[in-house]
Amino acid sequence: MENKKMLAALALGSLAAGCSSPRDRIQDFNVIYILADDLGYGDLGCYGQQKFETPNIDRLAGEGLLCTHHYSGSSVSAPSRAVLMTGLHTGHAPVRANRGGVGRGTGAEGQAALPEGTYSLGRMFRSAGYATGAFGKWGLGAPGSEGDPTEHFDEFFGYNCQALAHKYYQEYLWHNRDTVWLEGNDLVNRAQYAPDVIHRQALDFIRANASGKFFAFLPYILPHAELMPPEDELMEKYRGRFEETPWVNPKHVGDYTPEQRSRHKYCSQPEPRAAFAATVSRMDKYVGDVMALIDSLGIRERTILIFTSDNGPHREGGADPEFFGSSGPFRGRKRDLYEGGVRVPMIVSCPGTVEAGSRSDRISTFWDVLPTFAEMTGVELPVAVDGISMLPEWLNDGTPKEHPYLYWEFHEDGGKIAAREGDWKAVRLQVLADPDGPIELYNLADDPAEQHDVAEQHPEVVARMKQLMREARTPCELFPFGAVDAVECR
Repeated sequence: MENKKMLAALALGSLAAGCSSPRDRIQDFNVIYILADDLGYGDLGCYGQQKFETPNIDRLAGEGLLCTHHYSGSSVSAPSRAVLMTGLHTGHAPVRANRGGVGRGTGAEGQAALPEGTYSLGRMFRSAGYATGAFGKWGLGAPGSEGDPTEHFDEFFGYNCQALAHKYYQEYLWHNRDTVWLEGNDLVNRAQYAPDVIHRQALDFIRANASGKFFAFLPYILPHAELMPPEDELMEKYRGRFEETPWVNPKHVGDYTPEQRSRHKYCSQPEPRAAFAATVSRMDKYVGDVMALIDSLGIRERTILIFTSDNGPHREGGADPEFFGSSGPFRGRKRDLYEGGVRVPMIVSCPGTVEAGSRSDRISTFWDVLPTFAEMTGVELPVAVDGISMLPEWLNDGTPKEHPYLYWEFHEDGGKIAAREGDWKAVRLQVLADPDGPIELYNLADDPAEQHDVAEQHPEVVARMKQLMREARTPCELFPFGAVDAVECR
């Protein structure tokens, strides 16, 4: 009789396990979120790049889900990262622009800070009992400010100030609130490649926390300018492959002078195309290192690994996005709100959980990340967000909700705003001079490259998009679009 009871209990246990939902199974999975810097939609082999190779990222896509309609939070660093951290689009996010000073010891290092008490992705994972670490570029609050990364993560290692992250051979980095000097790096000498130093620290964090559950946020600076990869096998691989025109910073010829160094200008580059390809290849190598590590630790099948980029491709420091087709089939690049500035690659991998070789054309965004992982971990969000959980799509479990609209605003070049509703995309330029100026309208289903403005043919859609743009944002003293309101924003 006892044996029969035991067998019945085992059978019931097996049945319960077999009927558990995918969400139950992944509640304590690790998360590694790799964020490239200024990597375009077309800069990866799996998204169509043909002039250089990204084998590790391509393999990641083959083992998981490749998304074709994923959007960044903005078309430059700080606001895009603020959207990612808060789940709020740039009409609501507390940081909406690249603002802040540079320079160690002057009190000006770092960007405008996330306000005190901001509920963030890091804080959400902390509340779920995860070890949390950020390794790379922060840009959301100077050391010691209310937006200091240690307010949001257990461990931080990297560049606090994104302007200092223009230098790959930076003299120092931050470990939590301590300065880490990179021996051998100075005004002239380049002994330690800072991204490699950061990458090693990120791998150490994963190793140290492999027996528990962790969230590793890896906002690497590659392939942002300056284009200055190490002289190693990756640079040699591409040297001579492309016809080159040396790029010379008109304000800087040769090595940095102290004055130029203090301004953080890009270093001249005699082989910019090879340097760009080598830099993306190094990013690909980092992804391969992470994949190999979690394989060796035996945690690959309980780790969700995501790869994406903070915005579209740049042209600084000699980069040539037109030559490489970095924007893919889309118009625009970094600082544009056309598709090329905000549509980014996004790959999600977790063998046994996310279907290998799958593809999604569903619209998703950076502001979806916080609610996605809140649902995964079972955390009830204490704040309102603009995002929608992507879990049903990732797990192929249920019908995902759809966004009623997407919204972006940009604080440079006279001010820009854009919105997407279904296949309709509206763009308005020079909004600082004329907040109610003309709207460009595109049908992305027929015209994904945004070559044909059809605003005159669809006045009813234009009117609806104008109203949507008005309702999608809260006013902000720094970027008010007319009426100034005392709403906190940076």
